[in-house]
Amino acid sequence: MGESMRTHYCGDVRAKHVGTTATLCGWVDRRRDHGGVVFLDLRDRAGVVQVVSDPERTPDSYVQAEAVRGEYVVRVTGRVSRRPDESLNPKLPTGEVEIYADRIEVLNGVGKQLPFPISTTETETVRENLRLKYRYLDLRRDRLNRNLRLRHAIVKAIRRYLEDEHQFVEVETPILTRSTPEGARDYLVPSRVNPGEWFALPQSPQLFKQLLMVAGFDRYYQIARCFRDEDLRADRQPEFTQLDMEMSFMSQEGILTLSEALICHIFRTVKGVELPQPFPRLTYADAMARYGCDRPDTRFGLELVDVSDIVKDSGFKVFSGAVKSGGLVKVLPIPGGNDAISNVRIKPGGDLFKEATTAGAKGIAFIRVRDGGNIDTIGAIEDNLTDEQKQELLARTGAEPGHLLLFGAGESTIVNKSLDRLRQVVGAELGLIDPEQLNLLWVTDFPMFEWNADEKRLEALHHPFTAPNPDDLDDLKTARARAFDLVLNGVEIGGGSLRIYQREIQERVFEAIGLAQEEAYAKFGFLLDAFEYGTPPHGGIAYGLDRLAMLIAGEESIRDVIAFPKTQQAACLLTEAPNAVDEKQLGELFVASTYEPDAD
Repeated sequence: MGESMRTHYCGDVRAKHVGTTATLCGWVDRRRDHGGVVFLDLRDRAGVVQVVSDPERTPDSYVQAEAVRGEYVVRVTGRVSRRPDESLNPKLPTGEVEIYADRIEVLNGVGKQLPFPISTTETETVRENLRLKYRYLDLRRDRLNRNLRLRHAIVKAIRRYLEDEHQFVEVETPILTRSTPEGARDYLVPSRVNPGEWFALPQSPQLFKQLLMVAGFDRYYQIARCFRDEDLRADRQPEFTQLDMEMSFMSQEGILTLSEALICHIFRTVKGVELPQPFPRLTYADAMARYGCDRPDTRFGLELVDVSDIVKDSGFKVFSGAVKSGGLVKVLPIPGGNDAISNVRIKPGGDLFKEATTAGAKGIAFIRVRDGGNIDTIGAIEDNLTDEQKQELLARTGAEPGHLLLFGAGESTIVNKSLDRLRQVVGAELGLIDPEQLNLLWVTDFPMFEWNADEKRLEALHHPFTAPNPDDLDDLKTARARAFDLVLNGVEIGGGSLRIYQREIQERVFEAIGLAQEEAYAKFGFLLDAFEYGTPPHGGIAYGLDRLAMLIAGEESIRDVIAFPKTQQAACLLTEAPNAVDEKQLGELFVASTYEPDAD
């Protein structure tokens, strides 16, 4: 270790150092005065150690020990001693020792009142906006310090595994690139030297990593910064980090196997957890049928059941009408739901009713199964079902006395979305989800395209460079993609695919999403041209590093694993960015603002 003001980090001092002299630097976490003897808890990034100063044993340090306060920056030199038996602290890694301070040097004090407590002993919850404004103080606190060190450990494990064991090469791709129409909205950067023209910040390194495969790099990775100017939801950031990977001459099976081994290596290295392999797999169609979503949480059951065929001719118009108009009817069967969930919660105004309607449903129909298989409903369901239909419903859903059956009827997207939401809420409420469990799952065989109702056109479900299944080339509009997502406990942590590497197929996909040949060439001509020069078959995957770190750290928000995050309004409270710039700068860029603040 190069020249340093310290001999040890605070958190690294142990019983084996007893009898030696140590010099430590850090912040005063707490100061306690016990009958003339001053105890300081000294903290740095590695942890906390107790420092002792008393007027008889260490008179040279006592004056300073009396003067220091919380968050002063100090350097302490002293003898490492064993704590008396009655004051051993088994909760601290340094709990067997203390430092008798021969010398305490104040390197810097605190000139203002702290906006919130920082000490490791404080458990006070601080408003997030205040934490973000004084992020450098928040990062001193134990929780965020631990989270960022964990994030570092994850990245370190990734680098070592990919480079040392699988010959991956890290290549940096451009941050200033060209704007492309697919995906979210781009962040744009005006060019001063090319007036009237613009760069975009990358939403992902997708095209460059494919070009690196054309260039023969074979195995590429990057811890890549990505940018999306999208309407922010609770847990989105305008800039985020991906582990980006691309491989040539590898089958889908090979990519999945290597990816699983990488994830297992991360969990083993960082958490000491052995994950069972291989990870289970579900096709997109199965995931939607059984769970109503393409990233299911499989830590609990409550699987959905399609009963469209049973009720399509029933007298209950809500059901039969939904099926006849091309929709479906599905059931969420809840064992023990009769006792756990009251009618009030399912009817208009109730919390479960609101969950369903927020997801687009008009309401919830329900059946309660009583003893002897009797059906108890409110409204017209029972009167409009034949005995045979009732029995088929009970048999198909596996319903027994005590079951509550919640129905979704209508357009398939809305039915799936609303029942998926209800499944998650009910699963959490009934205690069916083990927070310690780690369920990883591959979802495969996604559709190539989905319909964009606003723009009246097909758009790529993942991105337009994803390869279609070779069996489905006759009709690309309904083709399955050679795409795959990795899901952890109901959260998508990675997504990838085999890529198109033949110009003719790429042009057909552009055509399917409404990009005319001329427009496609104007935007992606460099990629289409590259496909003419010997492009190998290739594929890859990208993992959301922020999301992965959040799940491993057990946090609820990605903001708690990012050093300097933005708010939900895409603002940095610490630096007050974004902010206005002066007219001279805008003039040099040939840019003028048309923004007019509201009059009120």
